[in-house]
Amino acid sequence: MIPTSHPTPEEMARLTARMLLEIKAVHFNAAEPFTLASGLPSPTYIDCRKLISHPRIRTTLMDFLTVTVMRDAGFEAFDNIAGGETAGIPFAAFVAERMALPMTYVRKKPKGYGKNARIEGDMREGQRVLLVEDLTTDGGSKLSFVDAIRDTGATCAHTAVIFNYGIFSETDKTLGDHGVTLHALCTWWDVLAEAHASGAFDSATLSGVEEFLNDPRGWQAARS
Repeated sequence: MIPTSHPTPEEMARLTARMLLEIKAVHFNAAEPFTLASGLPSPTYIDCRKLISHPRIRTTLMDFLTVTVMRDAGFEAFDNIAGGETAGIPFAAFVAERMALPMTYVRKKPKGYGKNARIEGDMREGQRVLLVEDLTTDGGSKLSFVDAIRDTGATCAHTAVIFNYGIFSETDKTLGDHGVTLHALCTWWDVLAEAHASGAFDSATLSGVEEFLNDPRGWQAARS
């Protein structure tokens, strides 16, 4: 069912950060950094996949994501909701159910047999497709999914995520140059603020994280 009311974007960001902290999807460790998919170190790591196991939080955040997209892009802006393999698939299904729209998903690469498809489900030429994923770092990983959608003759001008790192200046430009607008519920800055307010981590840990957030590329270069 389509949500008909919602908090302000600022309150949604605060609540999203609070929920991610509550289910321990947020991990901070400046002393022993995590390794990201890019191979670069980071004192922060977020696991949005944990949300699928928490139905009350999952339901609330999918309501938030749905109303955010409709508010920012339009109430009749889409014909199909596509999830990116693999983390985006359940969230795309939840959003599609709320918007009463068809759901599809996009493989990272052709499956290598049968029709060798990248798109699973029924996506048609001319459809306006919303790409849904769990998160974005610098926006680059979304481009391959968008191109696969466009190769079907459909259009894709919007992507929605629960979490945007919000610390890489090139994110909006990378997506914008590709004709894609990003919609997100919260960033690391929202999580940091809520972590301070709730006392979820000690002050030394939060100071180390803030150092990274203020200069992520410099922080990584010094430790690579």
